[in-house]
Amino acid sequence: MMKTTTLSLRKLKESNGKFSCVTAYDATFAKLASDAGIDVLLVGDSLGMVLQGQDSTLPVSIDDMVYHTQCVSRGAQSPLIMADMPFNTLNSPHDTLNYGGQLMQAGAHIIKLEGGEWLAEYIEALSDRGIPVCAHLGLTPQSVNKLGGYRVQGKEAEKANAMINTARALEEAGADMILL
Repeated sequence: MMKTTTLSLRKLKESNGKFSCVTAYDATFAKLASDAGIDVLLVGDSLGMVLQGQDSTLPVSIDDMVYHTQCVSRGAQSPLIMADMPFNTLNSPHDTLNYGGQLMQAGAHIIKLEGGEWLAEYIEALSDRGIPVCAHLGLTPQSVNKLGGYRVQGKEAEKANAMINTARALEEAGADMILL
């Protein structure tokens, strides 16, 4: 089975192809998903709710994410591994580079950041240093308290257009992927 990379995903996009993505938190599931031909494994901060019994993703630490990324990377042979930057790790470009580097060293191939247009400087910093980035817009669980719960975003035309403009700005800043 061929290794999925950001380049192979870009080629799929250019040919209007599709790819599969599932969330994984451990080596066993990562191996099963890899053997099944899944293209991308997301090591999500959702582990706070799924594994830790938290009521949100907010308590998940960078140490939790590094540990689970290591576990997934040990089980996955061919999928691209995308790791979430947990809540409170985007306080400065310097911190973001440090935490993003830890996730890459743990086995991630791309880092996922939640937010809006303010992410541009963080994406630029990561991208400039060779760290691929997925920008996550729309329903962003780390903003659950600001959003007033888990609510679909961009239902109104004005807000949908603003989200499209944000996606374009983040792509220009160097985002390799947009998750909406």
